[in-house]
Amino acid sequence: MSLLSAVANGFSRIGINFGSRNQPKGQNMSLLHDVDVPTKKATFAMACFWAPDALFGATPGVIRTRVGYAGGTKEGPTYRSLGDHTEAIDVDFDPSAITFAKLLDIFWLNHDPTARTTKQYTSLIFYHDDEQKKLAEETLKEQEGKHKSPIVTQILPAGTFWDAEDYHQKYRLQQHDWLMRAIGMKCDSKLKTSHLAARLNGYVIGRGGVAQFERDVARLGLSEEVADFVRKLCVKYENAGPFC
Repeated sequence: MSLLSAVANGFSRIGINFGSRNQPKGQNMSLLHDVDVPTKKATFAMACFWAPDALFGATPGVIRTRVGYAGGTKEGPTYRSLGDHTEAIDVDFDPSAITFAKLLDIFWLNHDPTARTTKQYTSLIFYHDDEQKKLAEETLKEQEGKHKSPIVTQILPAGTFWDAEDYHQKYRLQQHDWLMRAIGMKCDSKLKTSHLAARLNGYVIGRGGVAQFERDVARLGLSEEVADFVRKLCVKYENAGPFC
């Protein structure tokens, strides 16, 4: 054994581990990537899609999120060739845990529906059934009485949702390489289906708040090392508000 190895081994015996952030420890519990419950869909456009991805991902009752392009006619849009589409967020939610009406509240409260922007960043509600259309129209009328400027939000039937490139999915989570490795995630399609990724993508920028995160730690199957890493970020950004 080399001198360096002997020293490191000695420190390890008394609880000091070098490079722990480079080599994530194994999980003691099963990570909650997959949740098998009946879900419904909600689809919104509210300026950029990174902030809504974090916001809805950390919302109790939301199972999965994915970001992409919707509302246009161009086939196979990409970020560099968007055509007439808008950046959007697609949400799979558990209707026994959260209502579409509540999701609409979150939609209206977390962006400016009067902002006149390019088509890429405009405000849209895409309905998936008649009940969603009815609720969206009712809330739009309510919002018109709360703003001095005209609301630009349109209510449209949900059509084809084109997934954005993998590097846009769970964008805030992907900024933390160590955390991605610790939970076994890569920049691939799993980011769109993982419940854990949706949650952590919100928590790392403070969405949901520290108190909610603490209640979620055991359910998500996080080790103490991972929980401590995420906790510090959640505390740091809890009051920062949504941002892209």
